[in-house]
Amino acid sequence: MRDAFAAELTVLGGECRELVFLSGDIGNRLYDKYKEQYPDRFLNCGVAEANMIGMAAGLALCGLRPVAYTITPFITTRCLEQIRVDLCYHNLPAIVVGVGAGLSYATLGGTHHACEDIAFLRVLPHMTVICPGDAWEARAALRGALEVDGPVYIRLGKKGEPKVHERAPSFAVGKGIVLHEGKDACLLSTGNTLPIAVAAGEKLKAGGVSAGVVSLHTVKPLDEELLSEVFARYRVVVTIEEHSRIGGLGGAVAEWLADHPAPKARLLRIGTPDAFFHEAGEQEYAREKLGLTSQAIAEKTLAALR
Repeated sequence: MRDAFAAELTVLGGECRELVFLSGDIGNRLYDKYKEQYPDRFLNCGVAEANMIGMAAGLALCGLRPVAYTITPFITTRCLEQIRVDLCYHNLPAIVVGVGAGLSYATLGGTHHACEDIAFLRVLPHMTVICPGDAWEARAALRGALEVDGPVYIRLGKKGEPKVHERAPSFAVGKGIVLHEGKDACLLSTGNTLPIAVAAGEKLKAGGVSAGVVSLHTVKPLDEELLSEVFARYRVVVTIEEHSRIGGLGGAVAEWLADHPAPKARLLRIGTPDAFFHEAGEQEYAREKLGLTSQAIAEKTLAALR
């Protein structure tokens, strides 16, 4: 996902002369092509993320389009005040990009886990939150973010995630992408759990359950029209995310549902628990332990349907 993002950033650097890339001392080799082509629009801000957000605000006030990029918890949790006051308060068109979201850096321990970032940023006024589900969506998310006249948070995985789309999908900020239609359950995924949601849908189909699968890549603003449709159509609607069940996609949909009582469906939220993950292991191990595998999701969905 991050490789696709870097490639798209390099292309967009030639299309948008106002684009400036700020790095929190990571991704140097990954962005070599960008630096070679636009050396005066690349700034390595070092391990000073709060300062980087302040720089992004200043650049945006000068009419430029800054993209600030580093590891997710360091560009969200560490500098939440600067995002809130410097960017959101002034409604500035700056893009904040967190790489390695969720449990992508599971081997590095709790300092590098990011299972609260959607919750932190979606409550901020003016902020748009986009969580692409594969490499194609990551490219489209960056293009879409540049069209937003205000602050945007893009939440990326790390590398090696399976591609769900065969080609670039039709992508619009605030509009979900329907991958599969169904009749019984609808799986709403955001971010890097999209391949897992697709696999869970296939397992359900093999067991005789008709499951729809949707990439709800934009957590704020939500696609309210799509939510109205799926809650009126399906028996169970499942939100899937590598993020806490509190405050993320599941929380956002639950809030929407409180104001729009569903005529038919019940909501099932699948995500990480309200607890720190203290074990060490690869991302797949963490997902297995926390019930974020396709098998676990299919089983929970079946239980809800019963």
